Amino acid sequence: MTISPWDRWSSTNCCLCCHVRTGTIILGVWYMLINAVVLLILLTALSDPEQYHLTSAELANDLHVMDDANMCIASAISLLMILICGMATYGACKLHAAWIIPFFCYQIFDFALNTLVAVSIVVYPNTIQDYLQQLPDNFPYKEEIGALSNVCLVLIVLIFISCILGFKAYLIACVWNCYKYVCARATAEMLFYVTTSDTTVLLPPYDDSMGVPPKQAPPPYITATA
Repeated sequence: MTISPWDRWSSTNCCLCCHVRTGTIILGVWYMLINAVVLLILLTALSDPEQYHLTSAELANDLHVMDDANMCIASAISLLMILICGMATYGACKLHAAWIIPFFCYQIFDFALNTLVAVSIVVYPNTIQDYLQQLPDNFPYKEEIGALSNVCLVLIVLIFISCILGFKAYLIACVWNCYKYVCARATAEMLFYVTTSDTTVLLPPYDDSMGVPPKQAPPPYITATA
């Protein structure tokens, strides 16, 4: 029996030896908590802009770091992420595979975005130095980081991004295995229901079957003679 290469990577267990369904629930709750904290910070900043707005005098600019329009957009994105993560958590709890798809698509998009960042660093390595120059003067270890060579900075950033991409790929595999598990379980329950229903229809109760008269009378009994 041949096994496809993708099925070899599929498993019902994830990190800490827990089930992929449990891991997806934990991941969904964790993302919901993070986005809820971000949304709370953004709403607090919108309610008191004088206290939370950073003037670019601190960053050698004359504009605000984030105006009200951008904060509203960020708040809407955080609210949407809470909804998507809640759908994934509900889908894993109640065994609804379709509810997990939006969260899986978000993971794919996030992975692709981080991959593009890694590719852009390889193609344009000077962007790291440009980013360091835009940081405020009181940023920790700014001078030490800026003193490193460009090749060393690119190597460090690529190693860091590669670790992040590997971890994100593992989480994507966990959510995908949870989706396959939920689909397989729903299919098994459907087949069991259909099989049970067909058995009930094909085998009527004994009393009803005995009460139905035969369509044709049996032939008369004839004694065999030698």
